[in-house]
Amino acid sequence: MEGLKGCTTHSPPPLHTSKLIRRTPLNRVFALVYTCAIIALLYHHALELNNSTTLATFLLSLFMFIADVVFAFMWATAQSFRMKPILREEFPENLEKVITKASDFPAIDVFICTADPYKEPPIGVVNTALSVLAYDYPTEKISVYISDDGGSQLTLFAFMEAAKFATHWLPFCRKKNVVERSPDVFFASDHPLCSETEEIKSMYHSMEAKVENILLIGKVEDQYIESEQQREAFNKWTDGFTRHDHPTVIQVLLERGKDKDITDHGMPNLIYVSREKSRTSFHNFKAGALNVLLRVSAIMTNAPIVLTQDCDMYSNDPQTARRALCYLSDPKIQSNLGYIQFPQRFYGLNKNDIYACELKRLFQINPIGMDGLSGPNYVGTGCFFSRRVFFGGPSTFVPPTTQELSPKAIVDKPIQSQPVLAMAHHVAGCNYEKETKWGSKMGFKYGSLVEDFHTGYRLKCEGWRSIFCHPDRAAFYGDSPINLVDMLNQSKRWAIGLLEVGFSKYSPTTFGAQAMGPLMGLAYAHYVFKPLWSIPTTIYAFLPQLALLNGISIFPRVLDQWFLLYAFLFFGAYMQDFLDFFLAGGSVQNWWNDQRIWMVKGLSCLLFGLVEYLLKSLGISTQGFNLTSKVVDDEQRRRSGQGVFEFGVASPLFVPLTAAAIMNLVSFFWGVIEICMGRNWEGLFGQMFIAGFVTVNCWPVYDAMFLRSDKGRMHTKTTKTSSLLVFVLYIIASLTLRS
Repeated sequence: MEGLKGCTTHSPPPLHTSKLIRRTPLNRVFALVYTCAIIALLYHHALELNNSTTLATFLLSLFMFIADVVFAFMWATAQSFRMKPILREEFPENLEKVITKASDFPAIDVFICTADPYKEPPIGVVNTALSVLAYDYPTEKISVYISDDGGSQLTLFAFMEAAKFATHWLPFCRKKNVVERSPDVFFASDHPLCSETEEIKSMYHSMEAKVENILLIGKVEDQYIESEQQREAFNKWTDGFTRHDHPTVIQVLLERGKDKDITDHGMPNLIYVSREKSRTSFHNFKAGALNVLLRVSAIMTNAPIVLTQDCDMYSNDPQTARRALCYLSDPKIQSNLGYIQFPQRFYGLNKNDIYACELKRLFQINPIGMDGLSGPNYVGTGCFFSRRVFFGGPSTFVPPTTQELSPKAIVDKPIQSQPVLAMAHHVAGCNYEKETKWGSKMGFKYGSLVEDFHTGYRLKCEGWRSIFCHPDRAAFYGDSPINLVDMLNQSKRWAIGLLEVGFSKYSPTTFGAQAMGPLMGLAYAHYVFKPLWSIPTTIYAFLPQLALLNGISIFPRVLDQWFLLYAFLFFGAYMQDFLDFFLAGGSVQNWWNDQRIWMVKGLSCLLFGLVEYLLKSLGISTQGFNLTSKVVDDEQRRRSGQGVFEFGVASPLFVPLTAAAIMNLVSFFWGVIEICMGRNWEGLFGQMFIAGFVTVNCWPVYDAMFLRSDKGRMHTKTTKTSSLLVFVLYIIASLTLRS
């Protein structure tokens, strides 16, 4: 990698180590045993189908067979994460022994994307940027680019204020050795009190108040403009300037070598970018914004390392960049190392994480398993890239559209010089990518709503490997949805995007397995086909219960040998899942909530995502990019803190879930009555167990339907619609099963 110099040739101290997780051999043995059990189950299903004597029994056997085939496929793909999981450790304290001079540290370009000042409050984005600007890293080597896809003067104003505050904040962090370098987090913590701290706290709150006042007004009024340079910048917002139709705006807010902090120490670069928009041009959402930043930064700074950061994910450890450099500066792995991925961690979660927003498997458990193969996938934030990865595979270089965009190009002109700014505006144009390889062979990849997943996957297929860096202290913390419908809508969008990759010409089961190897192909298949979980989840949530209400047994009797097989498969899978979760630092209550949300998603966002993808494939509907709001009212926050589910709205997403809750409750009590009357309890026990298990998991739904009166309760319309759906399903099932 260009920019990495000063490495010694004689046995430098170790920068990182890795080791295989000790339970790996047990995982492999269990996988073999469980596979044999699955084969036996499928054989049992084949016998049931062959022995079906009526249409009703054949349909029951067929649907249960389909459900278990999907379960088996998803379990098999998940085993790839357990075949070679490794743990890593970095030693950033040894970095200065390898890179001896500050001038030899490679430069880093940081990309932060925002799109709507009302859904993503500018003061939160400012805190994210300030936490990165204040990295424990040579300041002249850091450039932070803010992509404002909403083209809002409110966001630009917020960063003008942030640039002024940064001249005080950065030296304060160095002097006080501050660890929490997001001002909002630092001042909310139990920090030492002194006059200097109180002074800078007052400065921060003054800036915060000014930014929030501007947000309330909705525009930057003359009284807030302090210089002709600022006035010239805001003059670009004319009457014809809208978020969907406007010219490129690039504003240099801080320039290294020119701007100084209050101690006369150089400042990093801070650049605001809003790409050109036109109503007649298609915009590739976040991936398109990132590609614009990739080109603009290449013209202005062209750092060999690129960090992508969500606007609400602040840096929690000033040593993070140095940790990434422990890998990026290792010549033994440098040639094909594409990126270093840190896990997403979240603050503000209620005690037991009722919505499982921590996503422990996605961001912590599975990446450890992938790290032992060719590395974790890119998750959209907290990722340090080698700029070279955006121009083809390790052995295949794709030439950029102009020489200035090459990762090897040297920037030798000031970033505010006329030629540099002119070229930067040119490459940020909305028509620049036409008839080029941007989004396909170069840059962040288009073609999926989950552009981060798609990009990481394609980079792996090109031959790049990645590394999962998971230090004890979280590198980044971010906000997460505390509103259930927001969380489900976000997950639905992910589900559609994953299916777009899964059924494309780059499907992991074909293209991916050939390019990366079978285990990595399975790992990616586990992600892209995740929406298929909705098929067995929906079948198991309704079919055994409908059969139970009609007195039909679909599982083996309790004393039958096949019943033991079902019991082993159920408890074996759940106990392995619990063990993975618990050993990754999760609690029993958190695991219970996590598996409950897995059921909730299967009956809501994954189901709707699958249906919407199928409709979209037929040209019946389309899906756009929707931001998840970061704004939450006090009542919602209070209920979330108490661990209470937030329903509140009459969303169609809640209908299948509520119907399943009603169906399982009714069928469970009907089964109890049947048993009390001495009717075939051994044959109905399996269905009783499933109905009871779902009923216990659905307690928050019953609470929201019958016991609560707050605004977050289940909407009456949803309850009525779900009850009607249950009644219709019962009538149809009764007519079919008894015919």
